[in-house]
Amino acid sequence: MSNLHYLTSGQGPMVVLSHALGCNLHMWDEVASELEKDFTVLRYDHRGHGKSPDPGHPFTMDDLADDAAGLIRAQSSQPVHFVGLSMGGMTAQALAARYPGLVRSIVIANSASRYDEQARTGWSDRIETVRSRGIAAIAEGAMQRWFTPEFRASKAGAARVATLRRDLEGMGGEPYAAACAAVAGIDLDEGNRRISCPALIIAGTRDEATPVALSEAMARDIRNATLRTLDASHLSAVEQPQAFAQLLRDFFAR
Repeated sequence: MSNLHYLTSGQGPMVVLSHALGCNLHMWDEVASELEKDFTVLRYDHRGHGKSPDPGHPFTMDDLADDAAGLIRAQSSQPVHFVGLSMGGMTAQALAARYPGLVRSIVIANSASRYDEQARTGWSDRIETVRSRGIAAIAEGAMQRWFTPEFRASKAGAARVATLRRDLEGMGGEPYAAACAAVAGIDLDEGNRRISCPALIIAGTRDEATPVALSEAMARDIRNATLRTLDASHLSAVEQPQAFAQLLRDFFAR
């Protein structure tokens, strides 16, 4: 898609931020503010999310990688640092395998390269629930997966959670279901073995949606990968934005 909604801020080498399923580019607000002093930060809404249009048909992770590639080509004359979390991390894997010339490095946070049958059944159940009862029916479960209990209980955390919940519940059911299907169908292991750029993999030690073991599997397949962890649940970049940004800075400096 050539008409993705995006925001650019800062100056310096370009860092592209790719958000999680059910979120939008504002998931990255705190991380972007940390990085834009030294980098040009480009963050965008995936198709069917935020202000990017819904294509109205099924799509795959390769399609999301093609979307990202088109945006990078339009906005940068040089390869970029590409940072993705969850669905964005899957996009990062597909992008680096399909378009190696567009990325200087990739960061894969709180993500996976494939799902087993049990997990895929869970995705099918979620799609069915959203189509029959709407996104509101899965919103509370999403918040519990995304954040630790203490973050949700804190004053600042509760406000952030409320905003992200509104964004999730404001999505259309069909775009969300289509994105779920794209995520459920990932099979990125073979492509990961072809990735040649430096890669940072970030896992949340309290992430039950994409446990550390899934990050360890990606780190074994990607030959130039470094694995780091944060004391956070699934949306680690929201729960620990300063620590997340520092991991990025240290990685880019290397």
